[in-house]
Amino acid sequence: MCELALRAQRLCKVFPRTKKTEEILALGGVSLQVGRGEIVALIGPDGAGKTTFMRLACGLLRPTDGELYLGDTPVAEHPQEVQSRVSYMPQKFGLYEELTIQENLDLYASLRGVKKELREKRFAKLLDMTGLASFTGRQAGRLSGGMKQKLGLACTLVQVPELLILDEPTVGVDPLSRRELWAILKDIVEEESLSVLVSTAYLDEAARCDRVYILDRGKLLASGTPEELQAMAEGCTYVASPPEGVPLRILQASLLEEQAVLDAVPSCSQVRYTVAPGTGAAEASHLPSLVHFGVAGKPCSPRLEDSFMLLLKEAQKERGGEDLPAPDEGKAAGKWPVAVPQRKEDDLPVDIEVQDLVKSFGDFTAVSHISFSVHRGEVFGLLGPNGAGKTTTFRMLCGLLPATEGRLQVAGVDLRTARREARANIGYVAQKFSLYENLTVRENLLFYGGVYGLSGRRLRERFQAVIEEFSLTEVLDTLAGKLPGGYRQRLSMAAALIHEPQILFLDEPTSGIDPLARRIFWQQITRLAARGTTIIITTHFMDEAEYCDRFLIQDQGKLRALGSPRAIRTRLGMPQADMDEVFLQVVEEGRGEAAL
Repeated sequence: MCELALRAQRLCKVFPRTKKTEEILALGGVSLQVGRGEIVALIGPDGAGKTTFMRLACGLLRPTDGELYLGDTPVAEHPQEVQSRVSYMPQKFGLYEELTIQENLDLYASLRGVKKELREKRFAKLLDMTGLASFTGRQAGRLSGGMKQKLGLACTLVQVPELLILDEPTVGVDPLSRRELWAILKDIVEEESLSVLVSTAYLDEAARCDRVYILDRGKLLASGTPEELQAMAEGCTYVASPPEGVPLRILQASLLEEQAVLDAVPSCSQVRYTVAPGTGAAEASHLPSLVHFGVAGKPCSPRLEDSFMLLLKEAQKERGGEDLPAPDEGKAAGKWPVAVPQRKEDDLPVDIEVQDLVKSFGDFTAVSHISFSVHRGEVFGLLGPNGAGKTTTFRMLCGLLPATEGRLQVAGVDLRTARREARANIGYVAQKFSLYENLTVRENLLFYGGVYGLSGRRLRERFQAVIEEFSLTEVLDTLAGKLPGGYRQRLSMAAALIHEPQILFLDEPTSGIDPLARRIFWQQITRLAARGTTIIITTHFMDEAEYCDRFLIQDQGKLRALGSPRAIRTRLGMPQADMDEVFLQVVEEGRGEAAL
């Protein structure tokens, strides 16, 4: 057996009751090991206990019960010593945005007690590995999201630790930056025999690790190598392709209503679905939803994500299903439309029209002459690497930022001349939770209803409608700041939709939330689009582009690709590629052409 960098045995953590909160069991008897030179992943839904475990491992919290050792050192008895031997990068790493890259490195080296004679060599290595050597004089606040994460990792590693702990290090960054961060991590693990404990919402990242631990509500559901875990879904995974004219999200929504189906998600121009163990192959291939659409399912090899969702759903059922989302009335299997009319530009109203749009900041052009349109009821994605210009484009579409040049119409209104009128037809969900944390769910919804001009009976009707649609009834009197991530996202959606806007803008709404919460979110989006709401969404989860009718990819301010997922795959000659591969191919092609 390999030497252990970290060992937890029956670890428990209970946060005691306070005036504002009930007693919380964050961890209930978790056993976990990290071997020397291993990368170990910790995954689970919101509230699983991942961050609590990491803070315990760093000596920042004391366990309620159980054993926890860094090497041979008991963490609870020697927290200061442990903190000097462990490097921890939390979700919100504390970069000093007014300081340069070099100044941040110097500061963290001083805080960690790194001797000056050792810094030059260490800094040179870290800057080379992260690709930041050419930007040492740039302020951290002026870096893209991916560059900030790389700098955070470099600051965490100014001293070579016995154990590196990373809490969702790639949240909110694009596939290109994620690939670069993992390449850096793999290189440094190999060169320095580093031991790593990492939590992630991207299960393809967990699949790259040596071992994986799955937590749910403070309990360990399963552990093993990625191969061992994904084998748990063997014989339970299938794929089906919808008929022409039916979006993937419609077939997915219909499958999710099936009793035998535990999970369904669009993937590679098909819908992957996982059935309950024991479901026969004939039944799984000819579910009522599939028969309804005139298609059949085919067995496929399982992935880690399939086993993850299977384990979560089984754990929910064992708890009596009390945390399962309420079924959508009238959307039982077979009730989704058999076909969706083919989208033709001449037949469908245009809700957004963009022509030759430009946005400059001084001498820097963030968006350069892009044109596209979005039709009524369409789900339209804005994708691109960090710093590509998509957020700038998004903010112009919302009326939050004026364009430098070009024509921009939203809901039939010219945003350059009638921004206030256009906003009346818009709902907006920001990337970061932006509602009032010191108000309850009820107070937030009533306040935003009033802001959008609702009152009296109409406000009461819409209030009741959104709390039912987003399952908020049980948390109405909870302060918004006390809500877990999934509920915060539901509240943001409810507030944005209380006035029934024609167009809904979603700025990375699933950033930092787990796969289960993302499934529930997209079921809600599918219902909204089916009712005629136009959806504009930015996301760094490239698989979510599969839910879109069309999407565009921007890079370096320019439009690099525009079309349906199938059309873009066809153009690239990659009919079965996943969306990460499609995204990387488009970006690298564009950068190659720009370099000529």
